[in-house]
Amino acid sequence: MQPLNDVSVFIVDDDASVREALAWLLRTRRLNSEPFDSAEAFVQMLDAGFVPQQPACLLLDVRMPGMSGLALFERLVERGLHQVMPVIFLTGHADVPTAVDAVKRGAFDFCEKPFSDNVLVDRVEQALAHSAQLVTAQRARVQVQQRLAELTERERDVMRLVLEGHPNKRIADQLDISVRTVEVHRARVFEKMDVKSAVELANLVRDADGTSRRV
Repeated sequence: MQPLNDVSVFIVDDDASVREALAWLLRTRRLNSEPFDSAEAFVQMLDAGFVPQQPACLLLDVRMPGMSGLALFERLVERGLHQVMPVIFLTGHADVPTAVDAVKRGAFDFCEKPFSDNVLVDRVEQALAHSAQLVTAQRARVQVQQRLAELTERERDVMRLVLEGHPNKRIADQLDISVRTVEVHRARVFEKMDVKSAVELANLVRDADGTSRRV
């Protein structure tokens, strides 16, 4: 048997039979799952510092004893996790309007019980694909920020002026250094940031979550 995909589908539902049925269904598509019997149990994981490091999504029951699925969703929104870990609500007919409102506020989708197995898993796979894009982008931003942190103060000065579009001669005048020194620092910046041109550097820094406003 092939190994399960390197993704996580979290199932938060107080009904053990529902959790078991969903876990079985997901295994048929080679998808990992992790069950939680309450919203509070999932929040404990979040409070322990959990941040998705691989594609993930959340199957979340709307109505549960104690903290509701909607209250948990609000926690995810507050922490900025509802996009990187898309939420699919599992809802009864009476809660459909509530689920629709949650989708308007950023939930990925909802499935009304009893739901079609294929439709639900198709949506899970789409949510995981969305998560994968964001996780990849997040990793790229972290890598860029790590590279930026490795620059010396002078290299950051040179990079800032390069990003502003100044030629080497003007950079040299502004920093009161030689043109040759500017060229050396510029080359080191390009090497550390793994770029070939100023345009590529600008695009890289711009995409690093607004880092270009801080250099």
